[in-house]
Amino acid sequence: MKSRKMVIGGREPELSDILKMLQTISSGKLTFICIDALDECGPEHRVKVLDSLHQIPQKSPGTRIFVTGRPHIQDEIRRRISGRLATIRITPKRDDVIGYLRARLSEDTNPDAMDSSLEADILRKIPNDISEMYV
Repeated sequence: MKSRKMVIGGREPELSDILKMLQTISSGKLTFICIDALDECGPEHRVKVLDSLHQIPQKSPGTRIFVTGRPHIQDEIRRRISGRLATIRITPKRDDVIGYLRARLSEDTNPDAMDSSLEADILRKIPNDISEMYV
């Protein structure tokens, strides 16, 4: 398989190139851009991403941006993406998380790698550590 650098002429795309591409694609039509888990992006990169996302609707007013992330970046999103901004708080339900974990654990291809004590720890700890998200 070819590397990314070989496919695009020996260089990685720069943020300005990606921004121009998104503006071109979204000009003149309703477009949705979804960025998931923005809080997992390093702070130095998150600033650049948010500043770029702020520019897209200015040149392509039909563009809607959907961003998810944990609460600690909500203020940063508000500061960097001005204009119409709606926030929805999502709090996962403990029983839903436990159900998801049980389903995933039941699909384990190497069930001998985990004893009942480890499984109990997973089913106790992860649901207790879940946090709310903002979109």
